[in-house]
Amino acid sequence: MPLNVVAIIQARMGSTRLPGKVLKEIQGKPMLWYVVERTKKAKIVNQVIVATTTDPSDDLITSFCKTQEYPYYRGSVQDVLDRFYQAAKMYTADVIVRITSDCPLIDPGLIDLTVDALLEHDVDFTTNRLPPPFSRTYPIGLDVEVCTFAVLEKAWREASSSHEREHVMPYLYEKEGRFKVWQMNSPVDYGRLRWTVDTPADLEVIRKIFVYFSGRIDFTWLDVLELYKQEPGLFQYNEEIRQKSLYDK
Repeated sequence: MPLNVVAIIQARMGSTRLPGKVLKEIQGKPMLWYVVERTKKAKIVNQVIVATTTDPSDDLITSFCKTQEYPYYRGSVQDVLDRFYQAAKMYTADVIVRITSDCPLIDPGLIDLTVDALLEHDVDFTTNRLPPPFSRTYPIGLDVEVCTFAVLEKAWREASSSHEREHVMPYLYEKEGRFKVWQMNSPVDYGRLRWTVDTPADLEVIRKIFVYFSGRIDFTWLDVLELYKQEPGLFQYNEEIRQKSLYDK
């Protein structure tokens, strides 16, 4: 029986550095639209779910999901691990792909590769980056984390610290040997490049990228990398922004 691979995109209106960022417009469409539609292009993913919160401010997100006919789940504001677990359980996921809603350049090909790595190497958790203070070689904003439902449920039952609950997956990779972990790396280290949206400067860069591609969503991360090499000035606005650590509040 084929595995049910479910991508869960966490989204909320609250953001310390850029409130309401998930619905900020890029080429006339909310940022969340780009995240969902690009994730849906992953060949191995069966369902794409938006996991938001029960906070009234997130009524805007569920209203948007209804207009687009996107499946969604509403859960805890702070306990994001519980939100993911309950969403995965509701949609009967065998494999969970975690995507965050501040990544409008998320690459469906990288999603497929990360899920394939989980199955090929028979591990519990695969990723193409680990957040600070760990390592990454792919640009910030292409972040994919994948695990089986069984290990997500184990984390849900056992994880106790606030950052383990808030950031969903740390329980799976922080302690060496607890689970079988596989990290994918780019042949060239591009980990310093910032293609996420956490500040107004980030949003300005992303908007310029989508202007260049005329609103298309079928380009790959390698196309963006080629743009970076040809037009580095487009990317200069957010170069000095520090990516928050896993342990930052």
